[in-house]
Amino acid sequence: MVVSSIHEEIQISTEPTYDRKSELQTFDDTKAGVKGLLDAGITKIPRIFIHPPQNVKDITSPTKTQFSFPVIDLQDFEKDPSKREKIVDRVREASETWGFFQVLNHGIPTSILEEMLDGVRKFNEQETEIKKQYYTRDYTKKVGFNCNFDLFSSPAANWRDSFYCFIAPNPPQPEELPQVCREIIIEYSKQVRKFGRSLFELLSEGLGLRPNHLIEMECSESLFLLGHYYPECPEPDFTLGSTRHSDNDFVSVLLQDNLGGLQVLHQEQWVDVPPIPGALVINIGDLLQLITNDKFRSVEHRVLVSNVGPRISVASFFGRNSGPSSIAYEPIKELLSEDNPAKYRATTAEKYTDYYRVKGLDGTSALLHFKL
Repeated sequence: MVVSSIHEEIQISTEPTYDRKSELQTFDDTKAGVKGLLDAGITKIPRIFIHPPQNVKDITSPTKTQFSFPVIDLQDFEKDPSKREKIVDRVREASETWGFFQVLNHGIPTSILEEMLDGVRKFNEQETEIKKQYYTRDYTKKVGFNCNFDLFSSPAANWRDSFYCFIAPNPPQPEELPQVCREIIIEYSKQVRKFGRSLFELLSEGLGLRPNHLIEMECSESLFLLGHYYPECPEPDFTLGSTRHSDNDFVSVLLQDNLGGLQVLHQEQWVDVPPIPGALVINIGDLLQLITNDKFRSVEHRVLVSNVGPRISVASFFGRNSGPSSIAYEPIKELLSEDNPAKYRATTAEKYTDYYRVKGLDGTSALLHFKL
């Protein structure tokens, strides 16, 4: 079937057998992403986006409501020692049991959060010819846009487009950023980096270490920003916005809009992460689980799509390295004992990311590759 519209080059196979690689390449060559398919007027999703039954069998099931997703109020945590102690306890508990929690009163103004979400929307909803200038699969570039980083390696494509930017340690020049969201990316990134240092202090204290321990390990030095755009989907029961996965970093800071869709795997059950105005979602990444020797957990999560949209989120990843690094990360010696020996071999953030990217979101954890 050929879709006739401004994107006439998009061809969608409906044959029982088809050349998947060719269809992926044809779709990728449009450089228009998922939004381009909707602009083309499709009413059924292309076969490359249809997930195997085991991936989507439970997406219409009601989420489990007996769990109370952790929400931590950071109000005055830097001024009041007694409040800080209680907050550290809650951060530790959430990091050990959920691998996820939301934070309120984190110090980033609501106006900046809203403007950042709007910036991602504006980038994705501008003229396709402008977006195409940023479309790439070359991750040596500091700024880019594409549909599914693992489009050619995953079992099925996810229903989302993504804009990315390496913020630190070597940020792009301002003129390299899209004009439509340039100023807010710079401001939001500055705010997230500042908050990130406070977050790593709380995590360090939760591990029983000095507040600066993780910062001195340079866990907060590398920052990668990813703006996701999940358009409305004509057949949401057959695909996902993001396959189940854990993150390949130390810590992720997620800003999500009010549409929901993010779910966390907790006690073998999928639990909704409720959108809270002004909140940020924090989750432990694989590298933090590795260096804490499984004390803090990098938990699998996924994103559902719906026929309402677009859903917009902005993920900031601390530790997804943007270039060669000689720092080898391994379980922290202070956390080891005769009864708790090291469970992982040393790796650099770059090597871990390279393995994660090649493996793709195939439903297995990249951590298994680094187990001793």
